[in-house]
Amino acid sequence: MSAGELRRRLLDEGVLLCILGPTAVGKTELAIELARRIDGEIISADSRQVYKLMDIGTAKPTPQQRKLVPHHVIDCVYPDQTFSAAEFVRLAEEAISDIRRRGKVPLLVGGTGLYFRALVDGLFEGPSADEELRRRLREEARLFGPEHLHTKLRQVDPDAAAKIHPNDLVRVIRALEVYEKTGKPISKLQKQWRSGSPKHPFIAFCLSRGREELYRRIEERVDRMMEMGFLEEVKRLLDMGYSRDLPSMQTFGYKELAAYLCGEIGLEEAIREIKKRTRRFARKQIIWFRGDDRLIWVEARSATPERLIELALTHLDRSRASHR
Repeated sequence: MSAGELRRRLLDEGVLLCILGPTAVGKTELAIELARRIDGEIISADSRQVYKLMDIGTAKPTPQQRKLVPHHVIDCVYPDQTFSAAEFVRLAEEAISDIRRRGKVPLLVGGTGLYFRALVDGLFEGPSADEELRRRLREEARLFGPEHLHTKLRQVDPDAAAKIHPNDLVRVIRALEVYEKTGKPISKLQKQWRSGSPKHPFIAFCLSRGREELYRRIEERVDRMMEMGFLEEVKRLLDMGYSRDLPSMQTFGYKELAAYLCGEIGLEEAIREIKKRTRRFARKQIIWFRGDDRLIWVEARSATPERLIELALTHLDRSRASHR
């Protein structure tokens, strides 16, 4: 009964239900179970799962899981194509409208905090692009490496630097561009931009686990990926002509296995590095989510569909009472 009540209220009140959290915390399985109970469909908020042909290393839901529950905003572009937060918002908005039109419940699931905020708060516009400045910064990255630009960002905006990976040149350059053009850190401007009412009323659960447990799950998942054919997936991408320098191929896992296939490092070293980079990525995700006080944190070991349904109904009741 409570699952049906939650389904009805989410649709009637236009509230978007979200399950967020760091990589390997256990979002996919829980979201599928919850979606089946409330007659929902999943919208992926994962910046790596948008790429076609990159399945194992991005931990996409399996074909069997997608048969159980439809998934949206997955397999959108090829590895050599660009995909922006604005494109994500456009596709996610279309999916939300379509899902609701068919009487189903949209459920946003993923670990890309930028996508979540872009969807619920709208995109941060900021100053217009300065192509000359961007060209200069890209040249600096080419000459001195991406870490050079990331160090510059840490000096002027440590909050933004903590959330942006050094290899994510697009976002590092944009943050430096905003600072140079406004004299203000992009992290501070984004907080001001987010201070208004959200575009989408939402309930967002963020799953957590103890550090050692999360790290163990990360390492076990990397080992499973290797058993599933992750190395063969990377080799196939390289054989198809996709450059290892593409942004999509610079993400953890693909970069290290490409280096192994090119004879630069050993396989054991590549796997160790994948695990280390994935742990570091998870820490950055947690920092990002901790910065949003609207999220409801739930210990993953005790997170069941029934528990989330109960919490969501309680949240809706409190929201209704506060608006009376």
